Amino acid sequence: MIILHDIHKSFGIQKVLDGFSLDIPTGRITAIIGPSGEGKSVLLKHIIGLLQPDSGMIKVDGESILGLRGSPLNRIREKFGMLFQNAALFDSMTVFENVAFPLQEKTTLGKAEIRKRVLSVLENVGLKNVEHKFPDELSGGMKKRVGLARAVVLSPKIILFDEPTTGLDPISTRTIHNLIRETHAKFGFTAVIVSHEIPEIFDIAHNVAMLFRGRILQQGTPDEIMNSTHPAVKQFINGSLDGPIHMM
Repeated sequence: MIILHDIHKSFGIQKVLDGFSLDIPTGRITAIIGPSGEGKSVLLKHIIGLLQPDSGMIKVDGESILGLRGSPLNRIREKFGMLFQNAALFDSMTVFENVAFPLQEKTTLGKAEIRKRVLSVLENVGLKNVEHKFPDELSGGMKKRVGLARAVVLSPKIILFDEPTTGLDPISTRTIHNLIRETHAKFGFTAVIVSHEIPEIFDIAHNVAMLFRGRILQQGTPDEIMNSTHPAVKQFINGSLDGPIHMM
């Protein structure tokens, strides 16, 4: 389980997280939704230890990560994989080399075993026989698949997804969501997904939490959030964001 309690974070005079608290259950898919600019990506950076809060508590599997640096922090980070908005592939590397990179950097596996694992995970994400291609030869959806393959190749316990379907058309978005669901069912990792895809993200999430003004406004199952009577949640879910979100 990942526990975040009373997290505060400001950049200068801008307060981004303001008493944020959330328990993220092990082995489940938790979606974090909310308007743009509310600090969802900042939150992911706190979970993986790229940012430290001004105050609060963050625990991963019962261990506090506050103040950790160097080897102790790297040991915690070994539990994580991450899929970035743009997939963050190395343009000068082939698909195979991109997915193999974590294995080469963090394990002592031989070339034959690395090749076996890379080809297996590429097949799992529907990319059989594309290992020789370069990122600029791939569609946006295929790049996301390569990013997902790289995220799971080390069999992490936790995967963070930062807007995994940004820039994709509706069909590709559904494909990536289905792929995340199928990959989760196969590998059983804990997933945290930051997403603007409403209501599509509700089809794959077990839990949904809405981040608003630096804290969790409401959390629950997808059905509970979809049927929420809270004015601000209803306004966001219905897509009526022309004016300010109303709290009352």
